[in-house]
Amino acid sequence: VKAVLKKREYGPKYTQNNFITGVRAINEFCLKSSDLDQLRKIKRRSPHDDTETFTVYLRSDVEAKSLEVWGSPEALARERKRRKEAEIKYRENLFRNQRLLREYKEFFGNTKPRSSAAAMFFKGPGKVVMVAICINGLNFIFKLLAWVYTGSASMFSEAIHSLADTCNQALLALGISQSARTPDPSHPYGFTNMRYIASLISGVGIFMMGAGLSWYHGIIGLLHPHPIESLLWAYCILAGSLVSEGATLLVAINEIRRSARAKGLSFYQYVVQSRDPSTNVVLLEDAAAVLSVAVAATCMGLTSLTGNPYYDSVGSLGVGTLLGTVSAFLIYTNTEALLGRSIQPEQLQRLTELLESDPVVRAIHDVKATDMGMSKVRFKAEVDFDGRVVTRSYLEKQDIEQLLQEIQQVKTLEELEAFMLKHGENIIDTLGAEVDRLEKDLKQRNPDVRHVDLEIL
Repeated sequence: VKAVLKKREYGPKYTQNNFITGVRAINEFCLKSSDLDQLRKIKRRSPHDDTETFTVYLRSDVEAKSLEVWGSPEALARERKRRKEAEIKYRENLFRNQRLLREYKEFFGNTKPRSSAAAMFFKGPGKVVMVAICINGLNFIFKLLAWVYTGSASMFSEAIHSLADTCNQALLALGISQSARTPDPSHPYGFTNMRYIASLISGVGIFMMGAGLSWYHGIIGLLHPHPIESLLWAYCILAGSLVSEGATLLVAINEIRRSARAKGLSFYQYVVQSRDPSTNVVLLEDAAAVLSVAVAATCMGLTSLTGNPYYDSVGSLGVGTLLGTVSAFLIYTNTEALLGRSIQPEQLQRLTELLESDPVVRAIHDVKATDMGMSKVRFKAEVDFDGRVVTRSYLEKQDIEQLLQEIQQVKTLEELEAFMLKHGENIIDTLGAEVDRLEKDLKQRNPDVRHVDLEIL
């Protein structure tokens, strides 16, 4: 007859012999650390090689102590409810006054000093955006004055173009500042996508405000043409605009080249993949601005030579078409980024090969690596672990002779159960350590990987 262990009912009689950590004992049973000093302490081996053993307590001892402290289960339940409400209130206050708490921690040396929010606008994408805001704001004022003086449709389109660029870049600055916010319970992965959201709204703004008004004014000029005054001042302002927009364009190009070189990408790949949406918007807006100045100057020149105002209106339509093309590209790239696109196939292949080449992994399934934006990747895979390799890894750290003696002393089913429970728990701890090791290796191999989810099959 095959010997089979009786099916246990895992009720209070069984769970009272379970272990519980000191932190759980204090939190779940509303005790103080001094209350645990009188209880029996049991040393447990840590599953991690670089961590010392830790102390646990019998759950039955902790329950008895809590009744001794609080007098009755009802009093303990009331205290748990009170602490739960206090914890909720504390969390609300914690995130409401997050900035003050960070400064408090820095004062006591618990965290590294952090740069102020304004510092991000003096380097990298923030610097590019601030330079663009200043230059485009001045360009808008001068172009508006030139349009009032000349009545040129092309100059009106240029003024609207500069106004749209200024507003959109102010929106980008807001997105950059919001993206630096610390993650909270409602947004556990942070606010980095605020840059993509701001860039997406900026693209829509360029289309509606820039392209739409330019097309409208160009069509009105074709339907109701009127003679244009001297364009000398308009040419001077366009020349100044060309120089200033070109300077901003060079700043954006240099920043993108530096960032692309750091990521090992070409300039084109960095722009198309929208790795830095804020700098991308400035780059494309200023490139469009330089081209639109050339279009406007050409059409205004033809109007000056021929005296035909239709050329000027066509220039307005050309500027509008250019802005529409830029806005369509920005809307497409930022929408793709917000949808959560996959990383490059060669990157995914490297991560997959790292898992497959590990001896503890038998097979992997359903691999997904999602670009969360701003070079942050979330990697997920279902992993079929080789139980024999995990068990061998555990046995290599044990004294085999002592283990053999323990096996030889097993005579009853209860002793067999105790033996299996002890080593089964240790093997599960070893499996957890292997998962931690694989996650660490994945992050070291690809620094862009910030979150790793390995599901055990």
